Amino acid sequence: MTDHGQRPRRRGQGELEALVLSVLREADAPATAGWVQERLGGDLAYTTVITILTRLLAKGAVTRERAGRSFAWTPASDHAGLAAHRMRKVLDGESDREAVLASFVTGLGPDDERLLRELLGESGSEGEA
Repeated sequence: MTDHGQRPRRRGQGELEALVLSVLREADAPATAGWVQERLGGDLAYTTVITILTRLLAKGAVTRERAGRSFAWTPASDHAGLAAHRMRKVLDGESDREAVLASFVTGLGPDDERLLRELLGESGSEGEA
């Protein structure tokens, strides 16, 4: 027997972090945990929001500054920057970087491969005079 509609679905840590980051990106200025909680519709306890923000801080996804007795939080970068940061962390955790990069590149579709070649061509020409 299941309890349909009795309890809200439990969200995973990654889903909650993405939700909190999304709310922070909507802010015009650094935001408090209370502001984030309010924008989430009160779904999460204040302590849960603080826990998520602290985890995001440890991952380098947000920054914080003192705001009275509390903190104001800001996303460290946009969505693309955060994804790139996660990719670098995975790469940094591997002993054979060349093998990981080679496997990644060979798994790319034609459009992504073309885009990567264009981006690498641009970055290679920046260092040339």
